[in-house]
Amino acid sequence: MLNVRVIPCLDVKDGRVVKGIRFANLADQGDPARLARRYEHEGADEIVILDVSATADGRLARSETIGRVRDEISIPLTVGGGVRTAEDARDLLQAGADRVAVNTAAVERPALLSEISARFGAQCAVLALDASGSAPDACSSGFEVLTHSGRNRTGLDAAEWARRAAELGAGEILLTSFDRDGTRSGYDLALIGAIRRVVPLPIVASGGGANPGHMRAAVDAGADAVLAASIFHQGDWSIGRLKDRLQQLGVAVRR
Repeated sequence: MLNVRVIPCLDVKDGRVVKGIRFANLADQGDPARLARRYEHEGADEIVILDVSATADGRLARSETIGRVRDEISIPLTVGGGVRTAEDARDLLQAGADRVAVNTAAVERPALLSEISARFGAQCAVLALDASGSAPDACSSGFEVLTHSGRNRTGLDAAEWARRAAELGAGEILLTSFDRDGTRSGYDLALIGAIRRVVPLPIVASGGGANPGHMRAAVDAGADAVLAASIFHQGDWSIGRLKDRLQQLGVAVRR
């Protein structure tokens, strides 16, 4: 296994970083470019920007925000929000993204993953998979795919969708537990395990991580990277200190 990546997430709305619980009750956390610069300085391996209102607004993630962040950092940048076509993905890549994350549009039209992968490479096509454990019986994994920032339940089994996405050309899965998002109760290890069993792709665990112990558990469950937001925004952990603790727990991290 490659060294585990530690990734801060910037949920952005109207040009500002926000954070809530289960994608709701969003509170301002600061300027995305300033935070991204700080996190790279602290040792972040990548940055993820998710424009949380783009799909609902019927638009693409704002290129101005992406450009300002790109100007401040040299580490990889993944961007998601409102991507509906390969041309949208091209626009985000030209604005400064290294990878493009898609959720709602890929569920509605799975060929989008193939189109992005074929045109820009699988490394650019990230499946953003939001899932809930409150799933109907038809979801044999016990987890259901959600779209539209958690507002829409699809009836689609999360593990089956991950397997199909890998076949379509996705190069990575950004796996978010809707149930754990913002709760600081730890990653959903059963969800990570369910996806790990069906795909060989790198998995970025998201939703609920609050400390190095949670992150070690996510890696043990099958995650290749751990993503967090509020613990960095609110100063609970610096990335350097968190990496030091992960190493003490036996997790090989990037330096």
